[in-house]
Amino acid sequence: MAGTVLRRQLITDAAGNPVGVILPLEEFALVEETLRQRLPVPDTADKLAHMEQAADDALFMDDLRETMSAFDSPVLPDPHAG
Repeated sequence: MAGTVLRRQLITDAAGNPVGVILPLEEFALVEETLRQRLPVPDTADKLAHMEQAADDALFMDDLRETMSAFDSPVLPDPHAG
C-alpha cells in the first residue's frame, strides 16, 4: 500500500489571491512556536473584558442595533430614542 504524500497547499480567494496555506505537520512544527508568540490565543478574561468594553462603545452599539433591526422583533431598544 502506497503512503499518502502531503504537500503544502495554498488556499485562494475567488479572485485567485493566496489567503492561507495548509501545511504538513512536519512543516507546521517548524513555525508553530513563532505563530503562538505572534498570534496568542486570547484567554477568557480578555474576551470578557472586550465584551464589557463593547457595551460602552456607542459606535458598536449603533452598529449592533442596525444589524438587529433586520430581524422582526427589536432586541436592543435605543436608549436615546423617544
